[in-house]
Amino acid sequence: MHNKIKPFLFFPVLALSACASKQDLLVVEDNVRKLKTESETIKSQSAVSYSDVQQVRDEVSRLQGSIEEISHNSRQNFGRLGMEDSLLVHKVDELESRLQKIEQYILLAKQESLAPAVPLKQNDAVDGTKKPLPQTDTALLREGLERLKNKSYAAARESFGLLLQATPPSTLVDEAQFYTAESYFDEKWYEKAILEYQAVIAKYTKSSKRPAALYKQAISFELIGDQVNAKARFGDLVKVYPASPQASLARKKLK
Repeated sequence: MHNKIKPFLFFPVLALSACASKQDLLVVEDNVRKLKTESETIKSQSAVSYSDVQQVRDEVSRLQGSIEEISHNSRQNFGRLGMEDSLLVHKVDELESRLQKIEQYILLAKQESLAPAVPLKQNDAVDGTKKPLPQTDTALLREGLERLKNKSYAAARESFGLLLQATPPSTLVDEAQFYTAESYFDEKWYEKAILEYQAVIAKYTKSSKRPAALYKQAISFELIGDQVNAKARFGDLVKVYPASPQASLARKKLK
């Protein structure tokens, strides 16, 4: 009889166990829900934090880009200022050099104007020999050219000088003036040659020698290192006598 009663004794225990298991299950489920909620909250907060961090990174990158741009612009500005300063120094030096050369030209012109002109006597020979001087303009010019060819520069200038002093003025004065300049050029006295070429350019505006005088004056400037005036004269030649052979040479110089 006792054996028949024992199974009935286990029913309450089993019922209690079942109730406990359900209660535990509910607790577990509630904990899982809480965990899910907390996980979603953490994910949401993480997303917000990541967005904030990304914004900070973007702002830092933008600031770095601005700093690099400012630094680059500063380097460029300093470089440009340095270059402009260098150019100004170069221009000042160039102006001083040109002023010195102009002063030399003026001094030469004054010395030339103050030098007494001593006309040759008809029976005096400019090269020291006794022989009658030619009387015609053509003969004087021919004689001067011959002496110039033989590198007797002073003698050549005296022949051209007689032609320049002729009364009434000769029709060959422009050529005499040009070849006077040529004598100084061949003698490598370029400053004096510049002044004599200028006489051709200024006095004999219709002369066929004027393009050559402009070109040779530019070359003279070039040979004494005055590139500014040389370039200006080459430009004048191209503008005024564009079809002349000298203008073709001047264009090559200007390139």
